[in-house]
Amino acid sequence: MPKMPATRVRYKVLLLTFLTSFIMYMDRVCMGSAAPTIMKEFQLDKITMGWSSSAFNFAYALFQVPGGWMADRFGPRLVLAGAMTWWSIFTVATGFSFNAVSLAVARFLFGIGEAAAFPAASRALVRWLPVAQRAFGQGFQHAGSRFGAAVTPSIVVFFIIRLSWHWVFYIFGIVGVFWAIGWYLYYRDYPQDHSGVNAEELEVLRGSGFTAKPAGKVIVPWRRILRSRNLWFLSSMYFCYGWVLWMYLFWLPTYLVEARGFNQLKMGLGASLPLLAATVTNMLGGWISDHLAHRFGDLRRGRLIVSMIGFALAGISLIPGVLAKDPSTGLLCLTLALAGLELTVAVSWAICLDIGGDYSGSVSAVMNTLGNIGGAISSVAIGYLATHLGWNWPFLVASAMCLVAALLATRIDPNLSAVD
Repeated sequence: MPKMPATRVRYKVLLLTFLTSFIMYMDRVCMGSAAPTIMKEFQLDKITMGWSSSAFNFAYALFQVPGGWMADRFGPRLVLAGAMTWWSIFTVATGFSFNAVSLAVARFLFGIGEAAAFPAASRALVRWLPVAQRAFGQGFQHAGSRFGAAVTPSIVVFFIIRLSWHWVFYIFGIVGVFWAIGWYLYYRDYPQDHSGVNAEELEVLRGSGFTAKPAGKVIVPWRRILRSRNLWFLSSMYFCYGWVLWMYLFWLPTYLVEARGFNQLKMGLGASLPLLAATVTNMLGGWISDHLAHRFGDLRRGRLIVSMIGFALAGISLIPGVLAKDPSTGLLCLTLALAGLELTVAVSWAICLDIGGDYSGSVSAVMNTLGNIGGAISSVAIGYLATHLGWNWPFLVASAMCLVAALLATRIDPNLSAVD
């Protein structure tokens, strides 16, 4: 009897995580595109707006580890569905804000929900992808977030012009609640529990080493995780990444309006361009890393070459991006910088799977905590830098962060487990 072909449910699961990341980032970055309008209506300066917005980042950073632990302990099916529902409710609540304080409270509660998102979504792929496709899978998943961020500015501008900034948050939040229901109905924590998976696909997935259900209660080895120097180098590198990313996600629209003189429509298109490039390089970075690791027969070289090149490209390109006299030339260089930065994302999250294994939700939560502390500080610091020193300084500081990250990458070894 001929052998049946393997089913392809694993790719549907990967697509689900792409779309989840897409919605997550639409809800997250719509604040940056709506910021100029909100600042005008609430009569806020950049420093006050930076503090109000950073409430999200601080909550997101504080609740990363609990979110990652819950994903490892209770499974990404339940945790991610609950997190999506929570953050969608507070996306709607953001639309009811009426001053800086109410805005900060809504974004803080929103950040608590989103904190579990990437650790749970990353954890969701551990059992669903073979080891050789991990970096590509992480790149594809995170490409959804960048594509969501890329299309959001234009959508936000459309809704602001046709309705108001409040309706941006109402509509985005309602979409998220429905998607949470869809995730829970389709996804399963173990491939063998999914009705669409056949024996041949299970055989493909057994190469990952994580298809067996644990015999008892899952106990996360926090002492070993927190003692891993490897993880702390990775997390420090991700701190630098988070600093630079949030400069783009939150402050780029305001920069384009204030420093480059873009109108609202051009701002929406201009803020989207770097994120469209990031969508491509997210997937490309993961694919290149998997390809190089296979070609060299060396996981460390395959992972870290991509990280070092990506951060170096970003650091170098940011300088002409902000110093160029021509706005179009500057935007092109800033686009190249974010494209380089995003080459590194899939690699960082794949390393979490490499060193974290069945505890990758907790390991990735530690890394993402540091990344979002960087983002939280960045959101506030850039408001001060731009106000007191001008718009050049935030980008020059970001350039230095990228070069530090490239050096930190040289100290990481994805072959060294953080949990054994």
